[in-house]
Amino acid sequence: MADVIFLDLDGTLVDHRGAVFETIGRIARASPNATAPPGELADLWWALEARHMGEYLAGECSFGEHHRRRLRAFLPVLGEEVPDGDGLDAWIAERYLAPFAENWRCYPDVLPCLEELRGLEGRPRLAVLTNGNAGQQRAKLERFGLLDHVEAVLTPAELGVAKPHAYGAACARMGVDPARAVNVGDVLEGDARAAVRAGLTGVWLDRGVDFYTGGPSPEADGSDLRIEALTELTDVLARATA
Repeated sequence: MADVIFLDLDGTLVDHRGAVFETIGRIARASPNATAPPGELADLWWALEARHMGEYLAGECSFGEHHRRRLRAFLPVLGEEVPDGDGLDAWIAERYLAPFAENWRCYPDVLPCLEELRGLEGRPRLAVLTNGNAGQQRAKLERFGLLDHVEAVLTPAELGVAKPHAYGAACARMGVDPARAVNVGDVLEGDARAAVRAGLTGVWLDRGVDFYTGGPSPEADGSDLRIEALTELTDVLARATA
């Protein structure tokens, strides 16, 4: 079937978007001086996350600084003063990261898929390939008992490059020919099509929502390998490689 299967994390294994919106919604509802309703504040936080995470992935700032940049723009709209650097770090740790971790949810199709892959004859090696922070992503995997199922957790810190440009580096790190590797993720362009352009088999996990916008899923075409649940993965790959 494949020698290595790379699995995206946020939006594929763990509901990152849901955790973000739940966390910021709670913060907003508990903020008496907020200048916008909770839904608008969650949308703003999500947009700021995308902007400043992009700066971190481009090497323009550290992971901690990307949080500080996000917070400097967010706090005035929340109706709070912007503290100094140490104060920003404390706010992120206590008021965002702690409740954010409490709101992580593993999708129910994840463990059944991993158990099925583990039971295959000549089972593929599994690795998580994610653009997230290595420590935080490992904590998610450990929380849900997923670390024992994968051989490696690959992030920009290890590879020196982020998706959608990381597929060649990930294959090199795993010692696999891209033609013998599969990448599975919930973002059609960045996880599936970009992997195909790098020589891998790309599988799009369509969870029924666009990860970035929260709107309807984008349109696939006849060339895209598409699944609606991870439990469909082995059948789709078997047909694709038959």
